[in-house]
Formats: sequence, structure tokens, C-alpha cells
Amino acid sequence: MARLFHHRHVLHRRMGSRGQPEESRAAILKAAAREFAEHGIAGARTDAIAREAGVNKALLYYYFKDKETLYGAVLDDAFSGLKATVFRVLDSDLPPREKMLAYAEAYFDFVASNQLYPRLMQREMMQARDGQSPNIDKVVKNYIQPIFGRVSELLRKGIADGEFRPVNPAHFVPSIVAMIVFYFSSAPMMQKIVGFNPLTTERIAERRAAVLDFMSAALFLPKPNATQGARS
Repeated sequence: MARLFHHRHVLHRRMGSRGQPEESRAAILKAAAREFAEHGIAGARTDAIAREAGVNKALLYYYFKDKETLYGAVLDDAFSGLKATVFRVLDSDLPPREKMLAYAEAYFDFVASNQLYPRLMQREMMQARDGQSPNIDKVVKNYIQPIFGRVSELLRKGIADGEFRPVNPAHFVPSIVAMIVFYFSSAPMMQKIVGFNPLTTERIAERRAAVLDFMSAALFLPKPNATQGARS
């Protein structure tokens, strides 16, 4: 028992020092994501972030020179995670229908597992709209634009192959993202409207199926054999 206590004490002490840099940095980013999602960059407090992460403020500023740098790192962490997740699907050899469904599934599952992401995105979009975001150009260039480009390319291939309806990627891609992200960002309001918690495991699974069904109905053309079967 004494050895276990000593191990925990050493681990906590090292987390609060430079002894475990990767673990300390990850803990700071996780705590900062919560604080920024809840209060925005203006209202976020670095002492609250350090306390939540189990580190001292000196260590926080050792990794991130100021709050703006920390906020940019949180955005990088969130958007790079999303990009890596969906690119694993977009880089695959799946045919267009299966790849489009897999993309929507991967996007949905990422957001469902990282429910701070919609609030971070919403706050960043609002800051960008007001001309107060020094991070938006980097986020768009490094993450959003590459994803949009690859999904647009997939849509064009599906259209050329006769698998998809002729949709405009500039409208269709944001519509799919909105169906996913808005569900989570609007959950408190939706609970008051529909009378149940939209974020239970069962309700999230229902929403996932609904998104895939809606996207399929909006995008996929009937297969020739299915049309012939319906006529006969």
C-alpha cells in the first residue's frame, strides 16, 4: 500500500513538472478544450486550466507561452484529430457510395466522441465572423479546406460514375457537416423541444442512422437493377 501511494505521489509530482512532457501537454490541452468551449478565449482562465490538468501555471506557460498560443494548440489538436479520422476513410479504395457513407460515419463518430468539438467550432466561427480570429486562416488552410477538397472530389467521381445525383459540393458538404455538428451543439435546446435527452447512447445511435439515411436519400441514385426490379 505504501509503495502504491509513493508511485501515485511521484506520478502526480512528475505530471506537475517536466518529467512527463507528453502526458502533461495532453492533460493541459484536454483541460483547455473544456475551458475554451465553456467560456471562450476571453473568459477562459489559465489558472483553472492548470488546476484541471493537475499542473502548475509555470509548467503551462513552459509549453504554451500565452493563452492565445494555448487556444491555437487546442484548435490544432481538435481539427487535426478530425482530419486524421476522416482521411483514413477518404484515402481508402472503397467505391463512392461506401466511401461517402464511411466518411459521414467517421465524421459523426469523431464528433460524438469529442462533444467539445462542436462548441469550439461554433465559437471559432463566431470569432471569425466578427474579424477577431487570428487562427481561422490556419484552420481553414490546414484542415477544413483539405477535407472539403477530398469530399468534393469524391462527390464529383460519384456523379461521373452515375452513382450520385448532380449536387453542388459547396452546398452539399456543409449540409452534411451541419446535420452532424448542429445536433450536438443544440442538444440543450433540443432536449426542451423533444422532451428527452438527445445525448444518451441510444439517441446518438438513432441520430447516426438518421444522418446516414438522409444523406443516402439526398445523394444516391437508384441502381439500375433496383429500378428494373421495381418495374417488374
